[in-house]
Amino acid sequence: MKTSSFKPSARWLAKGSVLLASLLVLAGCSLAPAYDKPAVPTAAGFKEASADWTRTQIKPGEAGTWQPARPSEEVARGAWWTVFGDDKLDALERQALEANQDLAAAAARLKEARALNQAARAGLFPTLDAGFGPTREKLSAASQLQPDGTGIPQQTLWRAQASASYEVDLFGRVASSVDAARADTQRGEALFRSVQLALQADVAQAYFTLRGLDAEAEVFAHTVSLREQALKLVQSRFDEGDISELDVARARAELATARADAMSVQRLRAASEHGLAVLLGKAPAEFSMPPAPLKAVSLRIPAGLPSSLLERRPDIAAAERAMAAANARIGIARAAFFPSLTLTGTGGFESATLGDLFKWSSRAFLLGPLAGTALNIPLFDGGRRSASLANARAVYEEDVAKYRQQVLTAFREVEDGLSDLRILEAQTQTQADAVQSATRAADISRTQYREGAINFLDVIDAERTALQTRRAAVQLQSVQAAATVNLIRALGGGWGDVVAGSVASN
Repeated sequence: MKTSSFKPSARWLAKGSVLLASLLVLAGCSLAPAYDKPAVPTAAGFKEASADWTRTQIKPGEAGTWQPARPSEEVARGAWWTVFGDDKLDALERQALEANQDLAAAAARLKEARALNQAARAGLFPTLDAGFGPTREKLSAASQLQPDGTGIPQQTLWRAQASASYEVDLFGRVASSVDAARADTQRGEALFRSVQLALQADVAQAYFTLRGLDAEAEVFAHTVSLREQALKLVQSRFDEGDISELDVARARAELATARADAMSVQRLRAASEHGLAVLLGKAPAEFSMPPAPLKAVSLRIPAGLPSSLLERRPDIAAAERAMAAANARIGIARAAFFPSLTLTGTGGFESATLGDLFKWSSRAFLLGPLAGTALNIPLFDGGRRSASLANARAVYEEDVAKYRQQVLTAFREVEDGLSDLRILEAQTQTQADAVQSATRAADISRTQYREGAINFLDVIDAERTALQTRRAAVQLQSVQAAATVNLIRALGGGWGDVVAGSVASN
């Protein structure tokens, strides 16, 4: 009888062992789809890079409509702003990287992402706990192998035990969670670098804007000096009776207008200086820059610049990592359809009295959950898991579309930058010719006025034209510097190992 009763138990034990072994073999099998980086649009070359200015062609073998994404945002870009050869700008960039609060906030967000990644990785390991204290309980008669109806009195037990719990990753839920958290961390790193690049570009643009306003202020200072000289000349001729008081009034009005315009430039400069101070992490009262007119900036984009440089952009890398995280979360949603297995165990000492708690005879253990079951099989949830899976897939599709749109936006920004620099180069040369001609016309008009050949209105008109052309010329220099910064930013912070053809600042 004993032998016959033992065999069924052995068979059930064998079947259970086989089932457990099968489940353990499945552990770590991920249900996430294989992640393939989606194809992105490419072109044979940048449209706005004319052959006579610079040739920007895609690398051999990259031609076509779509190419697989190969983000390389982690490639070091270095201090790209040093191409401008401005020591003051170099110092400002260093200050901004050390003290800007937006960058500090981005660094904190990166720490948050890393902490969440560490929390997700904790799921790969068992949890261990220990505790001490009394419990009041009443055991069933059946659990004590007593006949039905036997009364088991309530009792207080003291316990000092350690417990362990571990979720066997049967269908890759934990592994997919770790993959998603890792991708989110990498996305956070890319977003941090995106904020960093934006800060560097903003500082450079604010600096060049400030210097451009200094150049405009210099133009107005020269104009005010000319207006003062003109007023003296007109006043002298009026005192001699050669002209009427009308010319004097006109000269005074022109002088006052020039002074008012100069004050407008001063107001704009003050606001720009305050904005630059905030970028540097300083209160406006703590920062000031002596006036220094902007020097012309000319930067040549190196020939053969590949469109793959766009993959260095941190915003593109962040979008690609968001796709990877969304793909891993599809695996998490799929794993919810399958059983989960949690192994638990408790061991230590328990006793009816505190004094007997740590005796050798008081040792006890429990394998398996105190409540519930170790193996949980989902049966019905009203479609919640199906909805979660559909949502995960939709999020992934959305992130793919966002990524491709980000790449298209990057191409547009580079094309905009190339066209700006190409057109601005010709425009500044044309504007320089206009300045030379307008200045010559103003000089001739003043000479003719002294000789009485023309009236003062002709002088005013010529000087206004000269002022407008000079101001437009210095504004174009500021726009050209800002366009150069925008192009470098659009390329992700320079062009790596590609050597620029020529960089000049004079």
